[in-house]
Amino acid sequence: MKDMFCFQCQQTAHNTSCDGRAGVCGKKADTANRQDELIGMLTAMAKAAENGDRNKNTDLLMLKGFFTTITNVNFNNETIMTLTREVEAEKARLGGKEIAALDMRKIWEANEDIRSLKSLILFGIKGMAAYAYHALALGMTDSEVNGFFYKALRAIADESDPKKLLTLVLETGKVNLKCMALLDKANTSAYGEPVPTEVPLTIEKGPFIVVSGHDLHDMKLLLEQTEGKGINIYTHSEMLPAHGYPELKKYPHLKGNFGTGWQNQQSEFHNIPAPILFTTNCIMPVRQSYSDRVFTTSVVSYPELVHIGDDKDFTPVIEKALECGGYSEDKFMTGMNGGHTVTTGFAHNAVLSHAEKIIELVKAGKIKHFFLIGGCDGASPSRSYYTDFAKLTPPDTVILTLACGKYRINDLDLGDIEGIPRILDCGQCNDAYSAIQIALALADAFDCGVNDLPLTLVLSWYEQKAVCILLTLLSLGIKNIYLGPTIPAFVSPNVLQTLVDEYNITPISTPEEDLKKILG
Repeated sequence: MKDMFCFQCQQTAHNTSCDGRAGVCGKKADTANRQDELIGMLTAMAKAAENGDRNKNTDLLMLKGFFTTITNVNFNNETIMTLTREVEAEKARLGGKEIAALDMRKIWEANEDIRSLKSLILFGIKGMAAYAYHALALGMTDSEVNGFFYKALRAIADESDPKKLLTLVLETGKVNLKCMALLDKANTSAYGEPVPTEVPLTIEKGPFIVVSGHDLHDMKLLLEQTEGKGINIYTHSEMLPAHGYPELKKYPHLKGNFGTGWQNQQSEFHNIPAPILFTTNCIMPVRQSYSDRVFTTSVVSYPELVHIGDDKDFTPVIEKALECGGYSEDKFMTGMNGGHTVTTGFAHNAVLSHAEKIIELVKAGKIKHFFLIGGCDGASPSRSYYTDFAKLTPPDTVILTLACGKYRINDLDLGDIEGIPRILDCGQCNDAYSAIQIALALADAFDCGVNDLPLTLVLSWYEQKAVCILLTLLSLGIKNIYLGPTIPAFVSPNVLQTLVDEYNITPISTPEEDLKKILG
């Protein structure tokens, strides 16, 4: 009997599965099993909701439940079990008291192709739930998006036809595009259209707070509560794009960015003289040298850490910042490649405002190719591929980047092409929507399909939000995607062959070989 079974992230053990006493991420076996129990109960609630009185609370529990089980979000058995009980109570209210929770072993032990297709759907809707949750925090929701979670779960439980499951895989991607559009609208309505912004990596002396995760709503609330208190705010990892939003960047105490990718937090946070607030993933097992300074909120939970509840009163975080005092002198930090600044804010509105010039440069042969290099980052040494690839791209090419994978390249100085920077940071992982809109606009301008553009996607994946973005790209018929650093363990050989045959998905090899293949 295996202690656990988990293969939802890229760093799963031996690229097969984590099945011992703990996962590679640090999640213990009992926690993994509690999360499976939560998904199983959500499935039962989805069945009960088919004929029941589903309401806003039902949908909220669905989103929270999925978000809680994403990699590096929740390591706390107590909060997972509490949420499971809430879902069970809602299932009973819907008239499904007798409906049993799905035993997830039925999925994990199924025929490998069925398991693979169901995993693609399940992990895809986990990622989509995170985006829907962020949109909901800003008061925006969509009935089609919310309804799809229930439909997908019922299929995961009962459907066994591979063709129907494959259709649902692509539908997951289609619905996720709508979900990302919803979140884009929510963010821009609340905070304005992002504008290109240079962000320093130097930490000024004095008290400060580091904010990690993806939730811009929590960032806004913290900025409001720290205004005039002599405390500087620094983004971390996926919170970096906050600097591009006018309604956030207007706060003078939003100073810069702390550190690099999420996977480096244990070393970068060592003895940090300031608190860290995790609004969403990715939190790693917390080390003693800074454990008394880590706070969580929203769906993030870790044993024995102080959690900021739904009232969003960040007083404990503020008090800790004043107590710690910050650095006595300015601390000069760098990106992964030694750079001292990074630039963000090149969302679709900002890039497309220069569309005429970009098109002109393409027609003149001054821009010969576009690359999208981005996605989730991770600790694997093989991820240096993305840095090396970017460095090798010719000077007449432009790189779009997004998500935490951008830290591999975002401090590189690759120059510009007549004022157009060669590296354009589109934002968070959900801002793949921006990259898609840019690609569609270019295709429209050149009166061709996206696959006919001089555009190549070179993607890295780690957790479930990257999965749903990949499914979105496939649902749009986008082909010739290079994917790494490894092919997901949950993709069976037969399913992989289908993706290769239909979409020409290509596992990455070496930067030199792949560039030669792409550019000829």
